[in-house]
Formats: sequence, structure tokens, C-alpha cells
Amino acid sequence: MRQSENETSGEYEDSIPVFKVDPFWPEPLPNNWLIGQVAGVAADSKNHVWIIHRPSSLGAEEAVQTGDLTTGLPYVPAPPIIEFDVEGKVVQAWGGQGEGFEWPEKPHGIFLDYEDNVWIGGSGPDDHQVLKFRPDGTFLLQIGKAGKTGGSNDTKLLGAPAEFDVDPITNEVYIADGYLNRRIIIFDANNGKYLRHWGAYGKIPDDSPRDPYDPNKSPSDQFGSPVHAVRISNDGLVYVCDRRNDRIQVFQKDGRFVQEVIIAGSSLGNGSAWDIDFSHDPQQTYIYTIDGTNQCIWVLRRENLKVAGHFGRIGRYAGQFIWAHSMAVDSRGNIYTTEVHTGKRVQKFINKATL
Repeated sequence: MRQSENETSGEYEDSIPVFKVDPFWPEPLPNNWLIGQVAGVAADSKNHVWIIHRPSSLGAEEAVQTGDLTTGLPYVPAPPIIEFDVEGKVVQAWGGQGEGFEWPEKPHGIFLDYEDNVWIGGSGPDDHQVLKFRPDGTFLLQIGKAGKTGGSNDTKLLGAPAEFDVDPITNEVYIADGYLNRRIIIFDANNGKYLRHWGAYGKIPDDSPRDPYDPNKSPSDQFGSPVHAVRISNDGLVYVCDRRNDRIQVFQKDGRFVQEVIIAGSSLGNGSAWDIDFSHDPQQTYIYTIDGTNQCIWVLRRENLKVAGHFGRIGRYAGQFIWAHSMAVDSRGNIYTTEVHTGKRVQKFINKATL
């Protein structure tokens, strides 16, 4: 079943969740820290918010390690992973190269599983690994190998994995794989044993060259690059952001295709479906998907995948986006967003129903 946003959205609804940006969240970072491109955000069981950023993306314009000419204070890159409490205060920060694992050159994506373990990946040319840590930074597991990839049907190696989710029922990690490969691949979340994988429409993925996305043609029978996000709903459906094909595809956990929706189908270039999460009610009535091309968040009704509204626009003020990239929802329904390239920030949007 295929639906187009342009064909099915109709008039926007009056009853969708309403959000208000909190311009004072997070609080200023300690230790003269600066953050670079923020390539992932997640909320844990305490509603603490975790981000992963790219210290190497900070440049001369941020005066990194050169000091402020007015105060003489040295500004330094923050550690790659930062945990914030509900008020936006830094709880801890860690990350970088360590013993027993290969830290990605270009970190991409962060997820906190049902035990609050931290999962990260990378999108650099040699970043073909996913890492799992305890919340204190203790290393637990690596899946894949830096610098080694084997294509979309290899069962041991990855291809620039972008995002992850862990099924609390089966303890399986679902990986959106990725910037190089064109699939969803699933492993045991404890030992990294391969379990299964699939491509678009549940088919065997094919890495042969594809024509660029064309909104006037039938949807591609393969995922584009990147396969940018994956999220599992409470009722056991798997939602996948096929970014450059402007679509979200929905599957059963065994890879059987259920349906898809095209979002802002005329979006070319980097595409519209960048990241995804659900509203906090038990039924997860709404889908939120962040769009780094149109610089907004789309709101869809999950029961029929119809677009119910959107919010946000391009800009540098609070509540606006420059290179919107990732998003997460906490248990109170608040949305957190991140920005890459020249955006380099994390924002909080308060669910007004909780005010």
C-alpha cells in the first residue's frame, strides 16, 4: 500500500499535538565546552536526554582551543556523548577512542535501549561499526569492523550504519544500514549474532546502481542511500526512513512489508524522511518525522499514515532549523531535535499538553 502526502493529507487537523520551543534548554555547557554537528539524540528511562556530536566539525570560527580575545578563556570541544538531565544540566560526558573498540571517525546516531545501554554508529567512509556501551561509558559490544564492508547481503559486516533500535521483547537490535548499504539488519543485542535482514518492500537488497529519485516515476524497489532511521512501535511494527526516496516504509518484525507513505514527495537532493519517533501515548497515535530538506517536523496519524500537520521552518532562531537531522521523544511527549553542518545545536520542544 502506497500513499502520497500530497494526495492524502487534505486539510490539516486542529487536534494534533502542539509544541512550544524552550529557548533556555539546555543550559550553557560547563568547562568552556562547545558542541559541533549534533548527529543524534535519544531519551532514556529517566527522561534524561543524550546527544552525540562531532568534535572534529568545530572550526576556526568557534575559536576552538584559541581562547576568547575578550576574556582569555580557552574554548574546547566537548566529549562526543553528553547526558543532560530534565532541566538541561550536564550530568556526564564521555566518548572517543578506547581499548577494545573502534570509535567512529564521524559519529552518527545514538539510541538508549530498555536497559539504558548506549548505542552509536558512524557515517564516515570507514565507519562500518555499531558500538554498545553502559551508561557510564563501559564498552560492551561492537558489531561490524571499521574500514571493512561487504555489501548489503553480508551477514557480518556493515556499511556506514545510521541508526538503531532495540526490541525489548526479543532483545534484538535493528540497524538502519545505512549510508553505504541499503537494508535493515538485525542482530542479537547481547552477543552480536546475525539474525536476518531485508531491503525495501521486504525484498533481498540489491546494491546495483539506481537512477536518482524522480517523484514522477514509480517508487524505487530498493532503498536509497542513506537508510537513515529505524524505530519499532509498541504494537510491533518496524518503521524505516528511506531518506532520499522521501518515504517511510512499515514492516512486520520478520521483514514482511506492510505499507509506505511518501512525505513531501517533490523533495529532491537529500530527501524528506530523516528521523522518526512516536507520540508518547500508549497507542502512539502520531508519528513525528524530521525533515532536513524542508526544515520542519511532519506529524502523521499512525493509523493511516496521513499527514496531519507540520511545524518548524528554516532559520537560526529558537524553534527554527538549520540542517535538521535527528529527533527523539521523551515519556512526557516532549520532542528533542538536533542539527548538523552549520546548525550545531540541540533543541527542546515542550508538548503543550503537559504545561
